[in-house]
Amino acid sequence: MRSPWAKLQDSERVELYPPPGPVVAELRVPGSKSATNRALLLAGFADGPSVLRGILKSDDAYWAVEALKALGIGVRVEGETARVEGGGPRTKEAEVFVGSAGTLARFLSAMLAFTPGRWTLRASPQMQRRPIAPLLDALSALGVRVRYLEEEGRFPFVLEGRRIEGGEVRISGATSSQFVSALLLAGALAERPLFVRVEGGVVQPDYVRITARMMAAFGGRAEERPEGYLVHPTGYRGAEVELEADASSAAYFFALAAASGGRVRVLNLGTDTLQPDLGFVDVLARMGAEVQKTRTAIEVKGPKRLRGGFRQSLYLMSDQTPTLAALAALADAPITIAEVAHVRHHETDRIAVMAEELRKAGIQVEEHADGLTVHPGTPRPALLDSHDDHRVAMSLALLALRAPGLSIRDPGAVSKTFPDYFDRLAELGFGVRVYTQGP
Repeated sequence: MRSPWAKLQDSERVELYPPPGPVVAELRVPGSKSATNRALLLAGFADGPSVLRGILKSDDAYWAVEALKALGIGVRVEGETARVEGGGPRTKEAEVFVGSAGTLARFLSAMLAFTPGRWTLRASPQMQRRPIAPLLDALSALGVRVRYLEEEGRFPFVLEGRRIEGGEVRISGATSSQFVSALLLAGALAERPLFVRVEGGVVQPDYVRITARMMAAFGGRAEERPEGYLVHPTGYRGAEVELEADASSAAYFFALAAASGGRVRVLNLGTDTLQPDLGFVDVLARMGAEVQKTRTAIEVKGPKRLRGGFRQSLYLMSDQTPTLAALAALADAPITIAEVAHVRHHETDRIAVMAEELRKAGIQVEEHADGLTVHPGTPRPALLDSHDDHRVAMSLALLALRAPGLSIRDPGAVSKTFPDYFDRLAELGFGVRVYTQGP
């Protein structure tokens, strides 16, 4: 689902040609999607105005801004700065569209459930296919009424929001850490402390810690305990917040340096981040890259040839599954990606989709229940499909280093998190030809 902030909306495909030499650059990457959507919602429900600097202007952020406006909360965006009036919903009944934004869909549902009113939430067809039932079941256990408008356990639905006394709620963290984060964000709106008991462990627990850190910036307080999180009924207050760069977006440029024998230094991302995807540079080091980390910058220098021949769990940074799958095709031995079964429930089934698209490019792939094994080869310049998945589109573009003329259908999918991605590739020396749809 594209927003007015999207690029390449009318583009049928993009054709890519490799740069004339190794990728060498010093650059800044856009703001963090995770931080942007958390900050927008917290600012909207805070007492008093907030100023958010360094927001990511992408599809997901656009729908978050529009959702706040639908609730009567004033938001003004100027460049990469958002000014949010705060104060929470100005109405007791509203219809909100969350697009394809998973963070917005889960977080806002929980926060509205803790807010008296009648809230109708609708989503894109893609988001309607993604899991939401575990969170809504947990909210129902707290006394929130949920009425599904179409399919049970999926968008769209109506929430009868209410004051939540507090107490205890159980949630599985095995499918998505966003369910846990959603309850933490909402818990600060309760009347008394809320204990979120997490069952089955948490997929990507660092994202829950990112949630707790962002809550603290707005006066919230969530304490990690052995069996879950204790959320204090602090409410939120307006704040001025500088958002950090997106480690997931930076990973594509680090991958380009590693695969091309080049050097990329990202100037607005450092070791202070909690984002788990920064750990991807350690995977690149395992593949032979040289990595330098400081508090303010990260640099990756690529080897003559990427090394393979190992098994890599991406459990803590599963968004990099498509990235490593594409890079593995350019290594000197097979790589097995493991412990990422949950990415089958992201924007697409990312395991199946990456296996399908790599095979189109002539790469041998074996699919497993919780990952895939990619064998090295020379990718051919085939027409590949983004499947309307931003991470699939950006990862498949890496293959163009060895496949001149590689094409990717529906390149506008990158607007979910990185609208300028193909412009950035052009700045790095890639040949980028965009073909628009016919009349």
